[in-house]
Amino acid sequence: MARSVEKLSDLKVKSLRLPGRYGDGDGLVLNVATGGTKSWLFRYRDRSTGRIRERGLGSVRTLSLKEARERARVVRQQLLDGIDPIDHARKVRAAAKVVTAKAMTFGQCVDRYIAAHESGWRNVKHRQQWRNTLDTYTTKLKELPVGEISTDLVIQELDPIWRTKTETATRVRQRMEAVLDWATARQFRKGENPARWRGHLDKLLPPPAKVSKVEHQAAMPYIELPAFMVELRKRVGVSARLLELVVLTACRVGEAAAASWSEFDLDGKVWTIPAERMKASREHRVALSPAAVTMLRQIKRTCVHVFAGLAKRDHINPESARKLLQKDMEYTGLTVHGFRSAFRDWAAERTSFAGEVVEAALAHANKDKTEAAYKRTDLFAKRAKLMEAWAGFLATKPATGTNVSPIKSASRATP
Repeated sequence: MARSVEKLSDLKVKSLRLPGRYGDGDGLVLNVATGGTKSWLFRYRDRSTGRIRERGLGSVRTLSLKEARERARVVRQQLLDGIDPIDHARKVRAAAKVVTAKAMTFGQCVDRYIAAHESGWRNVKHRQQWRNTLDTYTTKLKELPVGEISTDLVIQELDPIWRTKTETATRVRQRMEAVLDWATARQFRKGENPARWRGHLDKLLPPPAKVSKVEHQAAMPYIELPAFMVELRKRVGVSARLLELVVLTACRVGEAAAASWSEFDLDGKVWTIPAERMKASREHRVALSPAAVTMLRQIKRTCVHVFAGLAKRDHINPESARKLLQKDMEYTGLTVHGFRSAFRDWAAERTSFAGEVVEAALAHANKDKTEAAYKRTDLFAKRAKLMEAWAGFLATKPATGTNVSPIKSASRATP
């Protein structure tokens, strides 16, 4: 009489090659798929519908015959107790998912959000700002399960900086909202977003525009710049040349610090900054004055970057220009960004160049979207004349008796 159970053997399980199903008895089945993949199934009849259902038990590579029989025994016990094995497995997985969601902290969600989105962010600085603001201003939330974050907890983080650091607080709120939206989409939390502004936090916090104070970037009066340039050009070192290029081109210090030699056409007197390093994410051509070209030609090429860092493998830190200006040269009240304001004031007061030419030189985006759409030129030829005039002004002999003294407080707004 043929055996009704334990029909298979370890040798037979190993040797079977023909695709098909081979029963071991009492519901346990060895499934051999096309291609030779083998797995264990348990077949049973659903009591409520009468249909045959199949519960996967695992791969032959993972489970031996003995282990498969033990799992089949557990399934039979479930059926004896009135438990459907497939439905039960689904409930177990759902419960495990809930436990995982409850264990996911806000800090972990921040890490995963940044990992998911950083490839679309324009530069390393933006990624660092994202992490730094949340690490600094969401300390109460970092270790909490993301599903437990409430409006009260969000307010506790924002309230201390909402009136004193309004711009920063606004960014923190926006980033908190983005992370919590992501967590909801990934089913790590449920319900409304407690960091949402419109229709929620706008009822609990005053509008940023009503509490923020305009923070001016201190700028040296342009009339004092010729004397400053005399002092700056006496300085040696990479930081001094970086600051000199910033003043000569009215560019942002981050754009200059990361510049590589491949971006410059010194014969054509043009510096092309790639879009990924520009604030507006658009390629920008800088017209180089003869003075700027001369200064760049004097820099020794030690690596791909114009302003090499100490290791010669990367560029100099933009902060070095601020340190030179405020600490080494003792202009404690000035900012490097303020030189853009000085350039703009000079252009407005001492030249007849059109405002759009000056704005183009500063790489400011045209706020009029319609006008920007029809604009077909970057006014480079006119900007070249503007930058040459600017360099000429910077090279003028300082007025007798003019002394540049450290500015101790902000005096002008930077564009």
